[in-house]
Amino acid sequence: MRKAADMIAAANDIITVVTAEDAIAMHEKGEVSFIDIREMPELDANGKIPGAHRIPRAMLEFFADPTHPLYKEDIFPAGKLFCFY
Repeated sequence: MRKAADMIAAANDIITVVTAEDAIAMHEKGEVSFIDIREMPELDANGKIPGAHRIPRAMLEFFADPTHPLYKEDIFPAGKLFCFY
C-alpha cells in the first residue's frame, strides 16, 4: 500500500504550482480553466470565480478521465491546463 506522503510526492512531480496572480493572468489569457473543488457550504459562503467550473472533489477523477463514462469533455478537453482550487 502506498503512503499518503508517497502519493503527494508523486503528484508534486507532475504539477506546477503558481501564484494566485499568475493563475489570474493565465485565466484572463484563456490559458487555463479554473476548477473549483470546494464543498458547497464554502462555495455558498464565499462565491466562485466567474467562469470557474464547479466539480465536486469526490467526482473529479471520474469527470476528468477520458476513459470513464462520466468524462466531461467540455470541461476537461485534451491539451488544456487546469487550475484547481
